[in-house]
Amino acid sequence: MDVADFMPDEADIAGIKRNLDAYEARRASAYRQVRWRVPLFVGLVLVFVALVAWLFNMVADPYERWFSTPHVILYVVGFVAAILLYFQAIKPTSTLQQSFRKTLLPIVFGFIRDMRYDHDVTPNSFDRLPRETIGTFNSKRFDDVISGRYEGFAFELYEADLRQGTGTSAIAFKGVVVAFETVVPFPSILVAARRANMAVGFFRGMFASKMQELSCGVPELDAAYDFRSDNVEAAQPLVSGRLAQALTWLSETWPDDPARVALNGSDGFLLLPQTKNFFELPDISVPLDYAKHVAPMIADMGAMLATAALVRKIGAQDEAAG
Repeated sequence: MDVADFMPDEADIAGIKRNLDAYEARRASAYRQVRWRVPLFVGLVLVFVALVAWLFNMVADPYERWFSTPHVILYVVGFVAAILLYFQAIKPTSTLQQSFRKTLLPIVFGFIRDMRYDHDVTPNSFDRLPRETIGTFNSKRFDDVISGRYEGFAFELYEADLRQGTGTSAIAFKGVVVAFETVVPFPSILVAARRANMAVGFFRGMFASKMQELSCGVPELDAAYDFRSDNVEAAQPLVSGRLAQALTWLSETWPDDPARVALNGSDGFLLLPQTKNFFELPDISVPLDYAKHVAPMIADMGAMLATAALVRKIGAQDEAAG
């Protein structure tokens, strides 16, 4: 599987750059407005406060000039007014910032057919994700949600932050989830999750009665992963075959925290643990550069789609997987 096969061609890249140029003009205009609005708005408040404070000095006790009760009230009111006017001054960029990702991500990933972008909504496929893959959680948050069709298969990709309690130790999963339709449905549930205390405790508890452990026969993978299924007979050939091959390739592509895979009927899921924001864009004050800001994002997307394309063929015969 070559990630380059999933990258946009020259025509798509040229179209992306044209759209970015149009957006860049809007960004630069909004930023120019802020550069004069902030000092003007805040400066007017400071001048007003200084002028009124000087007038107070004319009637204040000589020992209380600048620090009398009316002065203190004036300073507090002036501070609050300065904050309110500051946010009013940056409104052109804050308004653009709110639509920043919603505007740019469809441009950046314009080579994806039927693309749809959402933010902070529960993905359609999330309820079908086997909980055995992520363990227990009592809070969930979704950032960017991208769905569409690429190279013949539909997918839904989203950033998820799932937690049980608070703090970094409470993270059940944080990273990217890619959901897709498998080439051949798996007649039950099969998961390959990171072998960790949380996962082991979870499996031995709630799901211990119906999920059985399997081995793929590759020592490195068996040490890193906990393979479980409620249909061992159907799962074993996949775990020993294409799933092991896919996880071996994944260990080279995503070497940090082991990726997770789940099959649930015709639904396939690829979970890529990651703390960084995959679709992070620069601050509104930074000119957008294709090579520096956009190309790496497209490369990440290409890598994830290439990986999903490989995983979705786990249960297919050689002819169908080709």
